[in-house]
Amino acid sequence: MWIPVHIDENRPEPLYHQVEVQLRSLILSGQLAEGTLLPSIREFAADLRCSAITVRRVYQDLENEGLLRTRQGTGTFVAGIDQSARDEFRLERVVEAFERAVETGLQLQCSREEMERIWRDAYARKRAEADGDKGGQR
Repeated sequence: MWIPVHIDENRPEPLYHQVEVQLRSLILSGQLAEGTLLPSIREFAADLRCSAITVRRVYQDLENEGLLRTRQGTGTFVAGIDQSARDEFRLERVVEAFERAVETGLQLQCSREEMERIWRDAYARKRAEADGDKGGQR
């Protein structure tokens, strides 16, 4: 199974962190459903062109968080995640993104009014893009 995870060796974050963050997001967003069989450690490492040790660490960390479960001789599967955990993750990611944007705006000495206008414009633009994509799929 192909998992849409990409690593960038030029980023300052360690490779395992990049993989872990993306895989956690895929699980908590519901893009990887409960019971989905993940690639073996070696297979995933080969797909990502990284060390099997990197993937093993990611799988172990996510298993410790309760997001994955491993069955000896069968493989590693996505565990069941309740909706409240999914909602909490979703909102935390949005809050983090907003806080980074506000921090950037404050560093650049944007006023509250400027940041609110930027947010409204960005929201309207992205909403129109999303609605346009839905319209093209009908």
